[in-house]
Formats: sequence, C-alpha cells, structure tokens
Amino acid sequence: MTEMREFGDAVPGWQPRPRPDWQVAQGRFVRVELFDPGRHSEDLFAVNSADARIWDYLPYGPFDDIAAYRTWAEAMAGKPDPRFYALVDLATGCAGGVASYLRIEPAMGSIEVGHINLAPVLQRTPAATEAMFLMMRWAFDAGYRRFEWKCDALNLGSMRAARRLGLSYEGTFRQAAVVKGRNRDTAWFAAIDKDWPALKAAFETWLAPENFDANGRQVRRLGELTGPLLATAPGMG
Repeated sequence: MTEMREFGDAVPGWQPRPRPDWQVAQGRFVRVELFDPGRHSEDLFAVNSADARIWDYLPYGPFDDIAAYRTWAEAMAGKPDPRFYALVDLATGCAGGVASYLRIEPAMGSIEVGHINLAPVLQRTPAATEAMFLMMRWAFDAGYRRFEWKCDALNLGSMRAARRLGLSYEGTFRQAAVVKGRNRDTAWFAAIDKDWPALKAAFETWLAPENFDANGRQVRRLGELTGPLLATAPGMG
C-alpha cells in the first residue's frame, strides 16, 4: 500500500524580504515616523498620562515621570526589532501613540505589529486606523506573506481591533507568558498576502473622503467592509 503524502503549496522563486527600513509614511490623517525620544517623548508622556489603563496589557509602564519615560524610550528607539514608530495625528501635529514591527522574519516572510499603545486622544480615530493600514501596506508591498497581531486573550479591546482591521483569529496559546507577574494566554491574529487585495480595497473605501460626513463621522464602519473577509483557521470550526 502506497503511503499518501501531502505537502503545502510550492512557493517558486521565494527570496527573503527586506527588513523595514523606512523612516516616514503619511496618510490623510496620520504620519507614521521613526520613534525619536528627543522629538516624541514629551508629547507622548503628556497624552499617555490621561489614563494609566493603556499600560495594563504591556510588559512595561506606566511611568511616574518624563525622565522615566524617556529612559524607556531611549532604550527602545533605534532597535531593529522591535522597530518603533510614533503615530503623529496630522490634525494636531502631536504624537498620540506608538507601534512597532517585531518578530521580523525576512526569510519566512512573516512580520508582526505590536507594542501598540494609543493614548486616549488617538483612540477610536481615523488616524489610529490609518496608521495600522500604512504599516500593513508596507509589509505586503514589500512582499511579506504574513502580517501578525498578538495580544493578551483577556484584552477584549485589542481582539476587537484586530478583527475590525481584517486580521483573522487563528487560536490562543495558553500560558504563553508571564507579564507583570500574571499569566498571559496569547491570542493570535493574522492576515496573509492572499487576503491583502480585498483588505486594501476595504481600507481605501473606508478612508476615502466621501466616507466621512461634514462632522467627520464615518458613513460606513470598517468592520462592515472587513468582516466578510475574515478567515476561519483550520480546525477552529
């Protein structure tokens, strides 16, 4: 009896992808620029201080004073992985959050977005959504096959955000880490290159000027556009 063997699809001509090397990406609402402690720390510390809960699911913070925040910022800025960016709201000209690429695997074509920390002033704004779109767009334009998002499985806000952005749930790694002395089960989400054309179209439709009324309110929700695109991981039912 001949043994049946199965393999994944061939990836002809595959070559490692470039590491993120860009400095600035600008959209209609936001500018995503390489994190600079000297330029961004004061803005970020000030807006972050409005609500200490933004640090609940991160392995660092909150910070007692600007000196402590700057020390952390200087330790993180300039690293190749994680590679931190500041999110500057074009409406105010001020940085309102940070995000990074991490677990960058050029040989595998996999890259993650994480260390996302949005101050209250940036949360639930078109600028925050557009920042994630710009980071995702670079990854897929650069030829990455997989764009990941991971979060504490108890962080319901982050899980909702991942799905709204069109990232499909792939499972939960139980007891994946200990963060601030507490267990963390990690939920995994991702989009792959085959998903990207439809996701890109959804983002562009949502970000278009005609999708916002005279008061800046959205006409169509992003989740309406991305929800039908979410995949179900094998074995997840």
